[in-house]
This record gives sequence, C-alpha cells and structure tokens, in this order.
Amino acid sequence: MRVGNGDRAMIGGFIITGAHAKNTMIRAMGPSLVSANVNGALQNPRLELFDSAGAMIASNDNWGDGQQAELQASGIAPTDSREAAIARILAPGAYTAIVRGVNGEEGVALVEAYDLQQTRNSKLANVSTRGSVGVGDDVMIGGFIIGATSNYVVRAIGPSLANANVPGALQDPKLELRDGNGTLVAANDDWASDLNAAQVQAVGLAPADSHESATYRTLSAGSYTAVVRGTQDTTGVGLVEVYNVP
Repeated sequence: MRVGNGDRAMIGGFIITGAHAKNTMIRAMGPSLVSANVNGALQNPRLELFDSAGAMIASNDNWGDGQQAELQASGIAPTDSREAAIARILAPGAYTAIVRGVNGEEGVALVEAYDLQQTRNSKLANVSTRGSVGVGDDVMIGGFIIGATSNYVVRAIGPSLANANVPGALQDPKLELRDGNGTLVAANDDWASDLNAAQVQAVGLAPADSHESATYRTLSAGSYTAVVRGTQDTTGVGLVEVYNVP
C-alpha cells in the first residue's frame, strides 16, 4: 500500500485480548518489497508504536539501530538495514503502528504485526490497516496468517471514516479475500449482499455504511490476503480489518 504524508501515512492497528501480556514484533517494510516485484517501494520507512491513549511506546528507523540482537533472535528480522522493526511485550489492549517515509518520502510499504509467543491465554484478535487506496499496484493489501481453523470477519471500510474526521475517504470499497495460492475465497461489494451477512450482523461487526464491504468465513490454517479497491477504480483513504470471532 502506498505511504504518503499527513493523513496518507500508513496506520496499522491490532488488539491483544486475554489476561496476559504478549510478546510481539512490528515491522515496517519497504526496500525489500522490490524482490517481490513491487513498483515504487518506500526506500526508508520509519515506524512508531502507540497505545490506546495515544502515547508513543516506541519508534524506530533502521532496525539494526535498536534491538538488533532481539530482532535477529526472532528469525524474522527485516532483510534490509533501512527497514524498521520494534519488539515489545505488550499488555492486553489496542495498539497503533504508524509508518511514514523519512524526510517526507512516499512509496509502497508494508506494516506487519507478529505474535512471537502464541498462548491460549491471550491472542491477536484484530488487525487492521488504514491508508491510501489507489489503482493497479497501489490498491490496499492486508495479509494475515492463521495457525488453526477459526471464524473470521474481514471488512473494507471507507465512507464511515468521515465520522472520524478522515478526509478523502474511499466512498465505495470492494473486498476480495484470497488464500495463500491466490485462489479467491470470497468477494464482496456492499456488505449486506454477502452470503453470510447475517453472521456479520450477529457478531456485531456490520459496517456502519451500506457501501462498505464485509465477509464472514470459517478459514483453515494458512496465509490469506485481503485486497481492497474502489468500485470503478475510485480512490481514497480506506481501512481493511480482520477480526477473529466466535
């Protein structure tokens, strides 16, 4: 997803539920995306981590400058020295990771949150990304990995962002969910038309605007990608969310 300036920064959110703190790692990837044939990759991303009160917990520009040994020990340290990463033990709650380009640089980047110590007593129950939705390589792409079969709601939010004073919100987002092989699992434009719209409502996650998209699916272990585009190639600020639900 393309990272811009001001309200066009990339914003990733996640929620930790349960009774215990969780060992987590957050990464901001840019230069290494070139190896995946991504055009216009952000060459020097900077990462900031905030708690639900808006207080900054940590920041990083160039992952080797801070927790190099700890990040390397995780086995998922970034491959490019200009990429950013933060490792923290976080209490249950909501967190926000913001990615910007150093010196106002713009480009395509990726923000990731990892659960480094999976337990029954706490989990990453929700992950989300807010940013600019364009066309072509600049569509919004959210990825997530599942360790065991469970139920999920995936949403693409646009018009209701105006209620949070977000300018330039995408007015009609459409959603595709694909598995690790690229096979289409689900697609939706306007959440009430989804085959499982009743389940989306039942878990309290029906979007506030009828033009927003959502799908409820039981997903097996593996990797998945949620792609958000504007209907008829419209552009704007959008939000993609993944919820683990009962």
